[in-house]
Amino acid sequence: MNILIVHCHPEKQSFNASLTNTAEKTLTKQGHNVEISDLYAINFDPVEKAIHYKNRVNTSKFDVLSEQRNAYKTDTLSKDVKEQIEKIKKCDLLILQFPLWWHQQPAMLKGWFDRVFVAGGLYTSKMRYDKGYFKGKKAICSVTSGAPLSTFTKNGRGGGEIETILRSITFSLHYMGFTVYPTFLSTEIQNKDFTYKSEEQFKIDLEENLKAWSSHLKNLHKIEPLKFYGWKDWDEKGNEKRD
Repeated sequence: MNILIVHCHPEKQSFNASLTNTAEKTLTKQGHNVEISDLYAINFDPVEKAIHYKNRVNTSKFDVLSEQRNAYKTDTLSKDVKEQIEKIKKCDLLILQFPLWWHQQPAMLKGWFDRVFVAGGLYTSKMRYDKGYFKGKKAICSVTSGAPLSTFTKNGRGGGEIETILRSITFSLHYMGFTVYPTFLSTEIQNKDFTYKSEEQFKIDLEENLKAWSSHLKNLHKIEPLKFYGWKDWDEKGNEKRD
């Protein structure tokens, strides 16, 4: 199986980096081919803007959807976007590795979604959801947070249940056709200077978390994907069908 890890963290010595390294080692040992897109390392530009488009549809007004559609059609997408698209096309499983910043993904990763999931090429009005471009591929988010696991409950101080917090991300993956697994959440991940744990316990817990992530990946095929509605579940107005 071909696996793409999109890694989004600015620090090479971060726990997110350790999670990515653990995933790479675990999956490689299982015989899978693993490729990593480290967005900070490659200096990926997350800001969608006119300068990315050399063959403009309209040079007096920048309309993102029109320019993306035209660039895909004329094969004039920027090199960095083309490279990311080709990597996704090759993979069977997409892993998004990132920290939870302000209850969402870092801006770098949001910009990756904005620029890489190209309108008119990777999705159209009819090529979405269970008929999406990447139908048949799977995806999972591996996320870190400094908050304790006990806080990620409805109305909890962690901001709610993790699947509720990350709904915009997992639903966007579903929108593109991916089968999405439940999020793997690593909690109490913070600088050792900000933890109440002893240094020894802090290290033990981090190691246990890495082991849990490795085990999770080995057994991913046994896990039930998240449930999302598809075209047959909506009426002509896009609302849930009622019996």
